[in-house]
Amino acid sequence: MVPDKKILIIIPAFNEEASIGGVISQIREHAPGADMVVVNDGSTDRTAFIAEGLGATVLNHIYNLGIGATMQTGYKYALRRGYDIAVQVDGDGQHPADQIFDLVRPVAEGRADMVVGSRFLGAGEYRASIARSAGMVFFSRLVSAIIRERVTDTTSGFRAVGRSCIEFFSARYPDDYPEVEALVLLHKKGFRIMEVPVSMAERAGGRSSITPLRSVYYMAKVLLAILVDLVKRA
Repeated sequence: MVPDKKILIIIPAFNEEASIGGVISQIREHAPGADMVVVNDGSTDRTAFIAEGLGATVLNHIYNLGIGATMQTGYKYALRRGYDIAVQVDGDGQHPADQIFDLVRPVAEGRADMVVGSRFLGAGEYRASIARSAGMVFFSRLVSAIIRERVTDTTSGFRAVGRSCIEFFSARYPDDYPEVEALVLLHKKGFRIMEVPVSMAERAGGRSSITPLRSVYYMAKVLLAILVDLVKRA
């Protein structure tokens, strides 16, 4: 992909037996120069078995810790193995592997420390439920106001980071629902954030854990975390 950069694809996965095989195969096809690691967050199905059977490196949590801890495990692995760029590709099949290079390129060229794949740039064809849409719009406007830069998809988990962000996230990464707060933390530390347009697919299997009730809980918890971050900065 980028000859002079060592790239790691981090795949957080919890009970993704229906999709993990396709995700691994697609990454091998479209990002053959990158390594990958599946961080199995205490799955109770065959996620780890399938990933290992396909020759993927698998890191196993004994029990479910959540996406924040799962990604931090991946970043710690990336740091210890000396990777220059880490890319998050979720295990549910929503992040098309043929767009990974679109995220990697600005980082590799030194134009950004983090690149987020936005579903709302370009054609903007992504459609979410009313509850999820409300949260997406709210946090996009909030984060845009905080960092004084327009961001359109703060909840996207399809993102790439450079070495300095790998080091930072290895030491500190938000716990539950971390995508929004991570942007605020990076801005606070002076990292450069960029968005690029991407298209995302429907889940290849399983179902989302975000229900209308959990959407409300999500918004309240992330808002509180952001306020705490801002108070610390002040």
